Amino acid sequence: MDLIKTPFGFSSTAAEVVAGVDLAGRRAVVTGASSGLGVETARALALTGAEVTLAVRDVDAGERAAEDIAATTGGAAPHVAPLDLSDPASVAAFAASWDGPLHVLVNNAGVMATPEQYTAQGWELQFATNHLGHFALAAGLHPALAADGSARIVVVSSTGHQQSPVVFDDVNFAFRPYDPWLAYGQSKTANVLFAVEATRRWAADGITANALMPGAIYTNLQRHTGGRGSGTVPPELIKTPEQGAATSVLLATSPLLKGIGGRYFADCNETETIDRKGDAPPLHGVARYALDPEGAERLWTLSETLLAEGAA
Repeated sequence: MDLIKTPFGFSSTAAEVVAGVDLAGRRAVVTGASSGLGVETARALALTGAEVTLAVRDVDAGERAAEDIAATTGGAAPHVAPLDLSDPASVAAFAASWDGPLHVLVNNAGVMATPEQYTAQGWELQFATNHLGHFALAAGLHPALAADGSARIVVVSSTGHQQSPVVFDDVNFAFRPYDPWLAYGQSKTANVLFAVEATRRWAADGITANALMPGAIYTNLQRHTGGRGSGTVPPELIKTPEQGAATSVLLATSPLLKGIGGRYFADCNETETIDRKGDAPPLHGVARYALDPEGAERLWTLSETLLAEGAA
């Protein structure tokens, strides 16, 4: 199977990717869209004429972002709706309030390398926020996505997935010493596995899902990691938020991705599958375990079980 290549790359911006794309009459949801990659993803989608909803924890920040998007695009302000991915009730309320078809769902929000924390259900916070919340959101919005017949789900993962597979027997660190980077890596692997299984499971509905590495971008995501001063990424590999949003927007809008799902992209192109760290250039490569169909199906079942137990 050939890797998908596009005219865009490392330096491309979200606005460049959507140039000439017309999504008038289509609807998109972007989670975590009050700042960073989320707001730039939403801005680019608004440029296409799509009706955009910002799904955010901080509604006031979301309203400010919506006003800024309207001012810079010349279009209507995006809708703003509350969503806390770590709270199943909030996710269910968002899904229940949605009316009509949904054409694009961008699972963008996330947390990274947080101190050890657990939700009220006992779920490790990064797994709960980055994976379970988005899993529940997509499942809740499935009828709206299926109504379109060609809906796309875009899942923001990370090269951090190479830190850890999903440890199915201990996703909540009940037996392992907690490590913030292993927890982050596990959650980002889960993001890719979700894209694989959603594409397979929902193929009859025309729904496709792809995952991506946006690149190294300084945003609020680094609040627990020392931010710009951490020095873990060479300066030449740092992107602006506008560049970081490009791959998300490509997967959401490009005709080149029509009917394509279950794949992983970096720098606006599908990246190679690897069997060990270092087998690909920095910030590239997808671990084979993250694309494993059996692991993807197992994660789906586990996610459904955890959410059912959490609701009990």
